[in-house]
Amino acid sequence: MDYESADLAARVEEAEIYAVASRTPLALASRLSDRLNNRILLKREDLQPSFSFKIRGATNRISAISEAQLAKGVICSSAGNHAQGVAIAAARRGIRAVVVMPEPTPEIKVHAVRSQGAEVVLHGANYDDAQALARTMAEQEDLTFVHPFDDLDVIAGQGTIAMEILDQVEDGPEAIFVPIGGGGLAAGIATYVKVKRPGVKVYGVEPVESASMKAALDAGGPVTLDHVGTFADGVAVRRVGDLSYQACSKHLDGIVLVTTDELCAAIRDIFEDTRTVVEPAGALAVAGIRRYVADNTAAGREVEGKTLVAINCGANMNFDRLGHVTERTAVGDKREALLAVQIPEQRGSFLEFCSDIGERQVTEFNYRRNDPDTAIVFVGLELRDGAAERSMLIDQLAGDGRVVVDLTDNEVAKLHIRHLVGGATADVANERLYRFEFPERRGAMLRFLESIGVNWELTLFHYRNHGSDYGRVLVALDVSPETESELHAHLDELGYPYWDESDNDAFHLFLRP
Repeated sequence: MDYESADLAARVEEAEIYAVASRTPLALASRLSDRLNNRILLKREDLQPSFSFKIRGATNRISAISEAQLAKGVICSSAGNHAQGVAIAAARRGIRAVVVMPEPTPEIKVHAVRSQGAEVVLHGANYDDAQALARTMAEQEDLTFVHPFDDLDVIAGQGTIAMEILDQVEDGPEAIFVPIGGGGLAAGIATYVKVKRPGVKVYGVEPVESASMKAALDAGGPVTLDHVGTFADGVAVRRVGDLSYQACSKHLDGIVLVTTDELCAAIRDIFEDTRTVVEPAGALAVAGIRRYVADNTAAGREVEGKTLVAINCGANMNFDRLGHVTERTAVGDKREALLAVQIPEQRGSFLEFCSDIGERQVTEFNYRRNDPDTAIVFVGLELRDGAAERSMLIDQLAGDGRVVVDLTDNEVAKLHIRHLVGGATADVANERLYRFEFPERRGAMLRFLESIGVNWELTLFHYRNHGSDYGRVLVALDVSPETESELHAHLDELGYPYWDESDNDAFHLFLRP
């Protein structure tokens, strides 16, 4: 190994964290192990005092600051786990801690930081805004800025997880799966493992919608993503750190990408084995293991009898998000199919359709007569054999005048349409459908509607609170062809992430005549 890697590994072994952080257990996930035919071990970072691994890096960074500088205090920017880690570590040292958090940060997270004695400053709409103010305050008040991931002391602190794992599994493991946001955790673990036990594989795991490290590796250097998904908010980082990238580009064996539905299924897996509800980012590694095993099996490379370690990186879950997680879990676990079925509107056809479903468990059923000739049913059906069974089911239900559309992987259908089924409007000639995200805060919906303006008639509006830092909205507008380009220019200026869903199958099946 080169000097830099060996030096970082030495920093890991010298890290001073255990006066604050805990040596966490490596627990067997027996149910998941049986299902995947591998030995799955969970590194329980959710059992840290802050319920997250972030306390390791924060503690090590603060321990490296001189006493003279410590007396002035520390500052960080974070909306969650890093903030709590810094607050706890600073409280144990008896020093001042300032935490700048975005204004949409849920009150439960703000309270958790304040309860440790830290000063909380709410500023800006997102992390970038909060970090800019924190940097300015650090200079103005001579505070030490504690970066959440792009700092050698922070990376070394996170790397102590790898040191513990190698102590806990003497003859392995085959592979370690690590969640990636900014990349500090993966950098520390991958570097230490490759220096000390190079035969062990280390894989980073990212959400499909927040794959900033994958983008960096593909581009040959860190890049800034235009947009990141917010479901796994703990890893919703638009640009990975420079130091993190250097380490990960050298030492990671690959990146595994997972979907929101797969994350929800992994949350359930962890709960069934530990009776603990982790946050979405905390379930990334388990979702990555499931995807890794499935992909290798599909490619004819059976993965069986191996010891695979998942880093359960955090359990700071907002209670309000549980309903959304539960709703998506069955789809993520390939145990539910969501279908739109068009059936002839004639006597006996509806009963015949239900008979073809048979004794299969129905998870959702929405029906309304649309016109004299056809009816469309939105139905959720339980599966026991994943995608193969779903394909057979679609073939079984098709025919006899029926048309079946698979909506299982349709994000608009899962987020919105399933709650809107019930009728279509026939009096809007030029209806366009858009999906938006905006930061959750008091008055946010009103500001969103005001920003859309009154130049286009609103024909549909659907919003559900998912307990996240961001709201998700479905909007339909009456837009003449002459003003469509004007609308898109207006939406671009607003700055809200949005997607044109006007051609979405679910929209045309259930909300258009």
